Amino acid sequence: MLKAVLFDDEYIVLQGLQKMINWSKYGIELVGTASNGYAAIDLVETHSPDIVFTDIRMPGMNGLEVVEKILEAAPEIICVVFSGFNEFEYVKKAIRLGVSDYLEKPITIPMMEDTIQRILEKLHHQKTVLSLEEKWEESRIELIEKATLDLLLQGDEALPKWRKSFEEEVKDISAVTVLALSEKSPALPTHPSYFPIYLRNGAEHLLVIFHLEDDSTELLNQLLYWPSENRITIGSGRTYPNLTDAPKSYKEASQALRYGQFMEQGEWTRFEEIGENPNIPDDLSEQEEAIIFYLRTGDKEGLFQQLDEFISKIQLQRLNPDVIEREILKLIYLGMEVAKETGEDVSHISQGNYLPHVDIRLLNTKEKMFNWLKSQMEMIIDWFLRIRKDKKHDAVEKACTYLEKNYPKDLTLQDVADYVGMNPTYFSLLFKEEMKLSYIKFLTKLRMERAKELLQEGHKVAEVSEKVGYHTYRHFSELFKKHVGVNPGQYRDSF
Repeated sequence: MLKAVLFDDEYIVLQGLQKMINWSKYGIELVGTASNGYAAIDLVETHSPDIVFTDIRMPGMNGLEVVEKILEAAPEIICVVFSGFNEFEYVKKAIRLGVSDYLEKPITIPMMEDTIQRILEKLHHQKTVLSLEEKWEESRIELIEKATLDLLLQGDEALPKWRKSFEEEVKDISAVTVLALSEKSPALPTHPSYFPIYLRNGAEHLLVIFHLEDDSTELLNQLLYWPSENRITIGSGRTYPNLTDAPKSYKEASQALRYGQFMEQGEWTRFEEIGENPNIPDDLSEQEEAIIFYLRTGDKEGLFQQLDEFISKIQLQRLNPDVIEREILKLIYLGMEVAKETGEDVSHISQGNYLPHVDIRLLNTKEKMFNWLKSQMEMIIDWFLRIRKDKKHDAVEKACTYLEKNYPKDLTLQDVADYVGMNPTYFSLLFKEEMKLSYIKFLTKLRMERAKELLQEGHKVAEVSEKVGYHTYRHFSELFKKHVGVNPGQYRDSF
């Protein structure tokens, strides 16, 4: 039911309109009356009516002043004014303010009923237009989401349709980054430098970030703490200036999420952190990627489960022996590449020269080939786990010492991994396993602790920002506040 209020300084008018109009007949509830401007404003603020009927001449604040104040705060309210003075200036101002009707006193019942009927027709029209606008916007959003998902799956083939769905907005987009989420979460805070689009692809939760500026500092600020605050894990692909590379960022984000979920909930894992091995092809099947994942994470049970699925798939396809041999050898050599990521000499994995392509030729049945595959992968993962156990503490300790001495520098995971002589992927997993913190969070914590010491000594905030490795004052201030709870200036002043 619609709500209406009635304002007039004449008691007879208030009583007459209140009692002689059958308000409920029109689906309207008269929720209050007032005889002066200030009481009228209070009534509007209390009841938030849909319709206001007001006389122009009232004590305290006249009707047009009341209307002006109401429409400033809530322009959707329908206002009708009436007056015993049919003056042109009043009419002109009322129209300028946006009133729906202007009635000349004395007000009759037919006049009011005709006005109410026009108001109802206007409201019905507004509701219809609003509903159509909402449906159109929902349809447009669905179209954009569908076109964006097609862009992730098909790349350049889907680009023309995607551009069309975005209309004019697309010309301002400078790059794209894909995030894979462990589950749906509260919306990522928006910013003038980017806008996110949430998608579902089967069981996958995705955020596609379209950058409107080359500087992605604000997005990096948000992603550092957003996952832990919302108890989700996210993986991010690399940022690509060419929109046709969106499928690459999508695949990288999915890989990063998988490693992030292995390490801990509430973390952000960048594809750059898990690193790339240039000797491992980037067009691997899902099965091959899973086998590499379980090797890297040292999950022997998961590895053998994937090998069993691989074998079942091969058997169902009824491939000839040469193809089976080629697929098995590919897995063995992929396993050897993962083993090399430790930085150790992989020739020690087996006794003497290791020549899988020669050894497999001695096997004359599929069963022997599959059993041999399992034995080789078990030999690789056992060696891998032994090296990890022997070297983990020393490597991470060496990395921490290096970080403590060089934290003001613009250090990347690759830099530190190179220093300890390991592949970034392997080092990232090893570091998290030993320190219970990801590399980036450890470095951030180290910098924040040093920043606190410098601020306590009275150094200027901009100076501290530079000293601990942040060249953007705003970036440092936001990180410090999220880490410590107050901004750097407040922290310094407290000492």
